[in-house]
This record gives sequence, structure tokens and C-alpha cells, in this order.
Amino acid sequence: MKLAIAGTYSVGKTLTTMAVSHLVGLPRSSAKTMRELLPISIPGKTLEECTPPELIMLIMRRNQERAVNESHLPDGFVSDGSSLHEWAYGTVRVLVGINPNESVNLDSIEVTEEIGFYGKVLEQMAVPAKQHARATYDSFVHLPIEFPLVPDGHRPVNERFRSLADELMLRTLDELNIPYHTVGGSIPERLQKIIDIYGFKPVMRIDEAIELAQTEYALIDTSSELVRAAG
Repeated sequence: MKLAIAGTYSVGKTLTTMAVSHLVGLPRSSAKTMRELLPISIPGKTLEECTPPELIMLIMRRNQERAVNESHLPDGFVSDGSSLHEWAYGTVRVLVGINPNESVNLDSIEVTEEIGFYGKVLEQMAVPAKQHARATYDSFVHLPIEFPLVPDGHRPVNERFRSLADELMLRTLDELNIPYHTVGGSIPERLQKIIDIYGFKPVMRIDEAIELAQTEYALIDTSSELVRAAG
């Protein structure tokens, strides 16, 4: 089984993916976050300060790493996100601006020549992203938006961005005819639903899987891009 955990920013994809991996014994596949990529790609910049060409480079770099990691797991995996995620986030920025928080109180943004070209590039990036998703993932677990965005200082997005990205993801899965199941609730509830939907045989108890996932999650470096670059 090649299973992708889908959902927009701050819906619990990473913790859920870790817990599913421990619970059913599937290896976890992931890629470096934008926060991790920025210091080695564009030292000294935050995501809010990135230009459209720089965002395209980061999207390409993250998807490249994701595809390589998945290729090393031919017998199955559970993925934290998918090849569609970076493309979807980039595409929504055509509607809400490169830094969405700058347009949060605006009904629309000016589509400059740069933004227009950026949008056309993202349209073409959709081609390999969708082809990879259709050829790779057996199914998606969609985590709905159930709680507010975590104000951790490194996500230059807002609730409108989250809603638009979530809607785009679901429309794309329907377009590609990739099966998906929306799974909400607490982490224990999510895990039980995933077991029931896919008929997985757990290799440990749900509470044990969550404890291991929380320990693993606590090791994630949450320092800012600028702190990482300085270090």
C-alpha cells in the first residue's frame, strides 16, 4: 500500500503520518519542509521574502526529494503529504499573492506580469505532479480543517489560503480519480478509522503508536529559517 496523508497547513499531517507508520508497520516517506530547505537554498531569507522564481525552485527541490525517497520504498509507504501539495500551495498563491498575509483584507490582488508568468509555470508543473500522484499513490487519507492555523511564525498563510488549498486538493483528487477518504477527529479516532477503512493489521496498540509518534515529533527542529541559517 502506498498511502498519502493529505490536507492543508496545520491539520496534523506529520503527527498522523508518524502514528500510522508505527501502528501498521509501513515506512514513512517525507521531504524536507520549506523551513528546512530555505537555509540551504536561499540563506538569510524567510518564506515571506521569497520571490516567485525562488518559490518555484523550492517547490521543485521538495518534490525532487519526495520522489527520490518514495522510489526507495517500492513495497509501500505512508507519505507525509504528496507530490500534489507543493504544486497546490504554489497555485493558490496566484489567487492570494506570493505572501498571502499581505492580501488578507483584499477582495482580489493585482495580477502583475511576474505573477501571470508564475501562474503559467505552475500550470505546467501540474503535469508531472499529477502524473506522479496518479502513478504512485494507491489512496489518500484527507485530513479536514478542524482547528485554527497554528501561529508558529513560519507559515505565511491564513485561513482563506488553507480553505482554497484544501478545495484545490480535493478537486484534483476527483479529477485524477484517485480514491480518498476524509478522516477527522482526534489522533486515536483517526487511527482507528484508517485501520477500519483499509483493513490494516496493527503491529501495536493505538496508544503505543501515538506515544512513539509524539516522541518522534518532539525531535523536529522548529527553529526559524533565519536561526537555522545563522547556525
